[in-house]
Amino acid sequence: MVTGKRRHPIFAGPLFELFLLTGGVRSGQVNLGTVDILNYLNFGRVWRMGVLILQKTVQWVDWDGKGLEHCLCQSDPDGIELEGVVVGTRHGHYGGSYLVVTDAAFATREVKVSYVGGAQMHVTSDGKGNWFDCIAKRELPSLAGCLDVDIGITPATNMLPIKRLKLAEGEAREISAAYVPLPSQIEGDFLPRSAPQRYTCLIPDRRYRYEGLFRNFSAELEIDDMGLVIDYPDTFRRV
Repeated sequence: MVTGKRRHPIFAGPLFELFLLTGGVRSGQVNLGTVDILNYLNFGRVWRMGVLILQKTVQWVDWDGKGLEHCLCQSDPDGIELEGVVVGTRHGHYGGSYLVVTDAAFATREVKVSYVGGAQMHVTSDGKGNWFDCIAKRELPSLAGCLDVDIGITPATNMLPIKRLKLAEGEAREISAAYVPLPSQIEGDFLPRSAPQRYTCLIPDRRYRYEGLFRNFSAELEIDDMGLVIDYPDTFRRV
């Protein structure tokens, strides 16, 4: 069992406190004052214990401008860490949080997801496609071969296979991702399930086609200089 390199409480600390104090979402619409304030948290580059860490904070709403997600992405030579809080509106209304840690090859190594008043998940991977449920203390053979996580409540995790695969222009690759369901999609234990997907590079480091083969879905995703999705057509929009 492998654990991540950094630990941060998700529903604690200055990011979440600011999210609460500034109102976050009012009457289902984005509070633009909140967005303006949160934009100051785009830290850029920092040094920690002699290691250069790239940090970027972004916010998304749903395609109609409702809900709000605040995500902090940190990248260093050891990999990527994604941490976010979500007021979600897709297939219901809910609050959630997530933490994802990868290794230096961008394979997912640890995932925590929690829904307010509901289910919680904590799984780890060895980076070779073997997964472990840290709550129930058991192996997860149904996820064998999955190197990436795909969390349904956020577009943040789409960056992980894009960075890991390093596709050339016009190149496509099919993968199996560990898909984390929305609250309304949970059946039985709250655990990821293997989901076949395909990524195609349209413009290197800029535009990719994502295909959810398990649900017959396709979208072209533009990414920023950090690798994070800017807009996810018909689903998420950057603010």
